[in-house]
This record gives sequence, structure tokens and C-alpha cells, in this order.
Amino acid sequence: MASREDIARALLSIEAVFLRPDEPFTWASGIKSPIYCDNRLTLSSPEVRTLVDEALAAKVSELYPQAQRLFGTSTAGIAHAAIAADRLGLPMGYVRGSAKDHGRQNQIEGRVEAGDKVVVIEDLISTGGSVLDCVEPLRAAGAEVLGIVNIFTYGMSKGVERLAAADVENTSLCDLDTLVEVAAAEGYIAPDDRARLLAFRDNPSDESWMARA
Repeated sequence: MASREDIARALLSIEAVFLRPDEPFTWASGIKSPIYCDNRLTLSSPEVRTLVDEALAAKVSELYPQAQRLFGTSTAGIAHAAIAADRLGLPMGYVRGSAKDHGRQNQIEGRVEAGDKVVVIEDLISTGGSVLDCVEPLRAAGAEVLGIVNIFTYGMSKGVERLAAADVENTSLCDLDTLVEVAAAEGYIAPDDRARLLAFRDNPSDESWMARA
């Protein structure tokens, strides 16, 4: 199985995770961020896509051998759930952010029945809101959500706390701490940027990380 460092190198190599502490990105909320994450780019790189999806499938098999179905988050988790489910020979589906306003008005796409043991596949965990929007409808349908397996997490306290409060187990293939170490070692960022990136993670609303020591 690919290590956290392997996943970090792969994400950095295709700029699925892009670090720019001296020219921060601006989130919709107005928060300045030194990191931009777009794991959809893994789908455009066959080598990285294979690495990631084999790792997702292996992690599901390792942690949740009893899983009966995989469900992706809409939209970024759908393709990864489909590929991982194919490798595991499992059914899959996905959960919309909200129910359709036409037809059968489904929020869950794909078959799920009361008592099914399912794993949710997500691309990114930040505050945990989008993945919980997937977990809650599955639970309402009677499924047992064994856990979440995702590609990358910032490790923000808000996300950790929300998942814990919802009693949801989460496993990430890679995290910000690992990514920062690999990025510094391989020249993507200066060594003294490591502390700045982690300070942002610890308190995104505090912009003091933007000042170099």
C-alpha cells in the first residue's frame, strides 16, 4: 500500500495540492490560505489516479473487510468511489448534496437498504461539513456507516471535532503534516515555511502565519 509520503509526492507532483505561503489564496469566506487543494486533478493523471484509488481500495479492505457498499460524496468522491469499488468488487453509489427536485427526488443514488454496511469515499476533509452531508442521509436510510476513507485532510480542529461529535471514524491517505514535510524536503517550499503552514491549519482565521519569523 502506498505510504502517506507516496501520496504526498503524487499530489504535489500534479499540483492537486499547491502550496503558496507567500502568495496566499483567498477562500470564499475571505480567509487567506497558503494551500489550495483540488484532488479532482488526480483523475487527469492515470499514474496518480491508480496510486490513489488502489490505496483507497486497500484501506477499505484493511479497515472494513465487512463493507458491503461504497458511497462517494458529490461530486469529487464519486469517481474515486467507483474505481475503488470496482477493484474491490463491491456495489457503489453516491449521495447528492441535497435531494433532487424532480423525478423520485432521490438524494442517495444507487441501492442502499436498511442494515447495509457502507464506507464513504471522500477526496478532501477540511471542516467535515460536506462528508457529514453524505453520512447523515445514509444513516437515515438505515445503513451502518462504518467510516470514511479520504485522500487528504488538513487536520483542522473543526473538522476533527465535527466528525467526532457525529461518531464518524475517518481515515486519510495523507495529511497536511506529512505533505509539509515532503514539500520542504523536496524544495516545494522553504524549510521555514513548515511552521507557517501548520499555524494556518491550527487557526485559519488568524493571519499572523503570513508574517515570516
